[in-house]
Amino acid sequence: MPRLIASPTVVQAAGNKPKRIEEFVGRVNTQTEGVSVARMKSPPGWIEPGQRPDFEEITVVLQGTVRVHHEAGVLEVPAGQAVITAPGEWVKYETPDGAEYIAICLPAFSPDTVHRDETP
Repeated sequence: MPRLIASPTVVQAAGNKPKRIEEFVGRVNTQTEGVSVARMKSPPGWIEPGQRPDFEEITVVLQGTVRVHHEAGVLEVPAGQAVITAPGEWVKYETPDGAEYIAICLPAFSPDTVHRDETP
């Protein structure tokens, strides 16, 4: 039988400024370990520490631009486009002018598997 997700759970975000993460499916809202789906609302100038996660991440940009730093350079991902990062790949996300996007992680996002860079 289909299962309605009536509302997301807001979870705390990493980064230099407050960012709203609304998890619809994942370890927090639905106790789902295989996938997480969250809407992100990120302010201008937000940047998070680099990470080397154990999961694949698909980011679909709805508004604004998400800048993705990686070991070979930088990608600018504007509204209407998406980016896929592989497990074990180093990435760092930022939103210079703010953005709204959907993040899908396979398996589901976990603080234990994101492996963020140490911050001074």
